[in-house]
Amino acid sequence: MSSSNVASHHTAPEKPHAVRSAIAVLAAILVFGTTTVAQASTTCLKSRFINHTKVIDPKTVDFRMRDGTVYRNAMRTSCSSLKFSGFVYRSNNSEICDHQLIHILQSREFCRLGTFTKLAPSSVTDK
Repeated sequence: MSSSNVASHHTAPEKPHAVRSAIAVLAAILVFGTTTVAQASTTCLKSRFINHTKVIDPKTVDFRMRDGTVYRNAMRTSCSSLKFSGFVYRSNNSEICDHQLIHILQSREFCRLGTFTKLAPSSVTDK
């Protein structure tokens, strides 16, 4: 190894704040399993802009917004009583977001939403 390479390796510890920042980011990834960039891609719908919902099947719910836009939520697992009962959700910020829990009213079952996908206007069947 040349002496210039050795010198560059010895200069890195002179920036302890950079090392601490890198360690903090790695620790956050280990603890939370994701980075802030991944969290930024979460889709949330403002409750006050939701006009109504339509249950397509036990794994799919369409959320029609007041402006006509439709967001489809595809759950990872089936929510058997979803088709026959209404649902509610809790929110501290008046939003419903990807992967949020919903509570089925009659069965008292809890189901986890999947991710929201904005539908193209041509693929929306109920107006």
